[in-house]
Amino acid sequence: MVAVDISKILAGYNKKKISIATLGSHSALNIFKGAKEEGLRTVCVCIKGQEKVYKYFDLADEFIYVEKFHDILNKETQEKLVEHNSIVVPHGSFNAYINQDEMENKFKLPLFGNRTLLRWEVSREKQHEWLSTAGLKVPRIYHNIDEIEGKLAFVKFPGAKGGKGYFVVDSAKAYEKKIKDMLERKLITKEDAEHPYVQEYIVGVSVYPHYFYSPLKNEIELLGIDKRYESSVDGIFRIPVPELLGQKINPSFTVVGNFPMVARESLLNEIIRMGERISQQAKKIAPPGCIGPFCLETIVTENLDIIAFEISARIVAGCNAHIGGNPYTYLKYSEPMYMGKRIAREVKNAIKKETIEDVVT
Repeated sequence: MVAVDISKILAGYNKKKISIATLGSHSALNIFKGAKEEGLRTVCVCIKGQEKVYKYFDLADEFIYVEKFHDILNKETQEKLVEHNSIVVPHGSFNAYINQDEMENKFKLPLFGNRTLLRWEVSREKQHEWLSTAGLKVPRIYHNIDEIEGKLAFVKFPGAKGGKGYFVVDSAKAYEKKIKDMLERKLITKEDAEHPYVQEYIVGVSVYPHYFYSPLKNEIELLGIDKRYESSVDGIFRIPVPELLGQKINPSFTVVGNFPMVARESLLNEIIRMGERISQQAKKIAPPGCIGPFCLETIVTENLDIIAFEISARIVAGCNAHIGGNPYTYLKYSEPMYMGKRIAREVKNAIKKETIEDVVT
């Protein structure tokens, strides 16, 4: 239950001078560009020395400097954000650096989105529950390493790690060997190794749809699809087979970048339905449900089954591949549209309709 009374904060805001704020990381360029295109000011909460990219693209109107991202919780930082009439847009760095209890109880700024759903996102067990109770197809979860003998399993670890240290195994022996290797390479910590999350590995193509739920229109929008470049697991295929054979390579899935994807049209009905089911279930597990962006991570098999294995309850880095627009948003809007701009437009429309409390928590 969120302990912060956002209505009191909003009551003191000058609605004609609302700004969009976020941490200078992850998808801030996307968020700031969209805000400026919609005529809103931008505030970057930035670690000292890391402001260059936001100055280079001239997207931040104001900077609030901190020693570390966690300092956005400091009273002084929050007071500055209130002075700027800021609505804060969360992204992956919020989950990586801010504890969810703190997000729900100590962060006293209006957050675009449902902060309670962020708690569901950071727990892989809760993610699985959300996906499965929404009626989506999901991979099997292995609770005992011995269960994976002779099968392919995908091993992940807690937190928003961007695939760092993840690996694939087919036996308990291989698991122990790879855990040791990942520890030695410092891709995971001892604490990570004590809390593995082991899923059935689904063979297929990764497809990551981005959605936007508008409380103002009560509608799901498909705003794009992306794929990922994942460091060593993608790079390994550049090694010729004769040189690859016999090498002791243990690839991981560290995400380096994203690229846009257009799915075959026959898949779109199910992709849209999946977004609708996720949104409907969100209203049950964390009222008022989805607000703004969310993303599914899925695998499409050779039989065109879509298996959902993760969910993010906020903007994802894959949306950055669509800054300026993509085919799906052009079909919907007949103008360049992308996640950062869609967020800003929802905020602007809520201000006009005097329903800003419907899009923040």
